Amino acid sequence: MIALDPVPKPIDTLPLRGIADAVALEDRAGTLSYAQLEREVGELAGWLGQFALPHGSRIASWLPKTRDACILPLATARAGLVHVPINPVLKRAQVAHILADSGAEVLLTQESRALTLEPGDVPDLVAVFHDTGRDEHLPPSNADPDALAAILYTSGSTGRPKGVMLSHANLWLGAISVANYLEIETEDRVLGVLPLSFDYGQNQLFSTWAAGGRVIPLDYLTARDVVKAVERHAVTSLAGVPPLWVQLLEADWPVETAARLKRLTNSGGALTPRLVQGLRARFPQADLYPMYGLTEAFRSTFLAPELVDARPDSIGRAIPFAEIMVVRPDGSRAAPGEAGELVHAGPLVAQGYWQDAARSAQRFRPAPEFATSGGMAVWSGDKVIEDADGLLRFVGRDDEMIKSAGNRISPSEIEEAVLSGGEAAEAAAFGVADERLGQVIVVVVRGDDSREKDLRDRLRRELPNFMQPARYAWRAELPRNANGKLDRTALKAEMLETGDGL
Repeated sequence: MIALDPVPKPIDTLPLRGIADAVALEDRAGTLSYAQLEREVGELAGWLGQFALPHGSRIASWLPKTRDACILPLATARAGLVHVPINPVLKRAQVAHILADSGAEVLLTQESRALTLEPGDVPDLVAVFHDTGRDEHLPPSNADPDALAAILYTSGSTGRPKGVMLSHANLWLGAISVANYLEIETEDRVLGVLPLSFDYGQNQLFSTWAAGGRVIPLDYLTARDVVKAVERHAVTSLAGVPPLWVQLLEADWPVETAARLKRLTNSGGALTPRLVQGLRARFPQADLYPMYGLTEAFRSTFLAPELVDARPDSIGRAIPFAEIMVVRPDGSRAAPGEAGELVHAGPLVAQGYWQDAARSAQRFRPAPEFATSGGMAVWSGDKVIEDADGLLRFVGRDDEMIKSAGNRISPSEIEEAVLSGGEAAEAAAFGVADERLGQVIVVVVRGDDSREKDLRDRLRRELPNFMQPARYAWRAELPRNANGKLDRTALKAEMLETGDGL
């Protein structure tokens, strides 16, 4: 386990933490040692200097998980630029919005991608990566840890994507924190399946390199691709979001391949007890780390593996460097067992939304008076409950709570109940206007509608009357956003348009 040094450093100095001849990255082109990683970061930073951009200029990238894409977050920081990674699955309109909103002066991409954009979409400079002309080498920077290093855009499932501003310190301390509590070791091989534009995916690079481990980036099409990569690269650590775990549990895993994994981490949505049971059965050698996070503060909580079986509904307690509080509407501390808003303070809190003071003021506000951390805090809008042992349980977003017959009902609680019996593979619960009750519960499920009677019969036995779904809408597939999460906003809009179930 690496030491928890609270002093942040420029993020581009991460390769210096690894053993020079140890492998830092492995891909189709072969392996890259830490010494080679450091050299290539310097050379790529020198290559970026050809654009002669002022310090702090934004440089966007729209790339799959190439070697350059993995190195670019460090190289842009070393060159004194601000990196704006764009998810490679996004399409022209979304890419154009991010380019315009960020004010990126350069877009680094592939020729085939550049051709999908229109003249008004792109900055004056569009560059295609190549390996020539990288003769200048920039040494590690001495950047101010509070300087802006990256702008990560949220997935945009609740409107236009927002650019979250992250400093060197945010990225560095996030890497140290995660490497510590996940107990990443030099011999670990971490499979990177998440988008590098996703804070969770990018941190896999940084936390692994902070601990001196090996990253294997993977662009996958099917769950089978992940299974093969675990076998081929002797992967020990895998991160995912709930929809990915569902797919992986449906895949065929040779027993010896599943046994290679010793660490599974989850964020981007809560694990249901059924998913926990499935992961524990399929990967018995692996420690399971449920986590809660939000881009505005990177990561907030984790549940220690030894508590997962007894507390599968918990999101755990604060990660290192984070102060997590449960706060009443009046700003006072909620009592154990009382629902309140999760508020995150400390050095992992981002610097706000890029050029959006109004939305920044809504989410980034002074920490509560009782906080030990000063400065700004992220007021998440998520409702949680802290128990007598200091463990937190996610209740739901206040604006998503279903209000039916005077009761406030958590959609996640309904979804968990729906999935617990195995009749459906995935579920999303919504409150829909109803003249008599205020709202009724409608659940969109992935699975076979022939199981609806079994599902209804079971829920009548397990849930009180006010929590019974009024309608089910069955689907072969559910929409996902660019980070692989269920896209609840798109799903609700689709159902409103079709009238199916709403």
